[in-house]
Amino acid sequence: MSSEVRNTDRQPKIGAMIRARRRQLQLTLQEICDAAGISVGYLSQVERDHATPSLGTLAQISRSLDVGMDYFIATPNVEDALTRQGERQKYSVDGSSIVYEQIATDFAGNILSSVIMHIPAGYRSETVSHEGEEILYVLEGVITHQLDDEEVVLSTGDSLHFRGNRPHAWWNDTDKTARVLWTGTLPIFRTRL
Repeated sequence: MSSEVRNTDRQPKIGAMIRARRRQLQLTLQEICDAAGISVGYLSQVERDHATPSLGTLAQISRSLDVGMDYFIATPNVEDALTRQGERQKYSVDGSSIVYEQIATDFAGNILSSVIMHIPAGYRSETVSHEGEEILYVLEGVITHQLDDEEVVLSTGDSLHFRGNRPHAWWNDTDKTARVLWTGTLPIFRTRL
């Protein structure tokens, strides 16, 4: 048996990516079909991975979703997707004392963003709300998170998963820096959509 086995199961499913992008834009099947010049029945089959579009049809669908074709066929290689402790890019926003450590990669079609936040003692965020969802996982330290009118104290190993459209804020009332793994659908430090 040859040691070169091509595993096509690891390739992203185009149908699921089309559906995700269409929902992200809040468009109906009919709206995409009207713009792409294809039938609703056919697009429905494509989205469920029961049909594979030709390159020409995929180009029409891509235009109707306002993305290039690479959105559906480009995937990061392992080298680009891998981050190593101590080698990750770190960012901060002017005027903020939080340091963000980027752990996710950016590729066409990705929805999730993920960073490790280094939250200094005494830091307090503003109250925000937005589309999508968030997951917080405390790697080290303690933070207090306010979701709507309820306050929750999160310690090392605790997590919180919530819809971003609920007003939320968080702070570090301790005298030590907290490290929090943040993952969500809000694009953070992305180079492209």
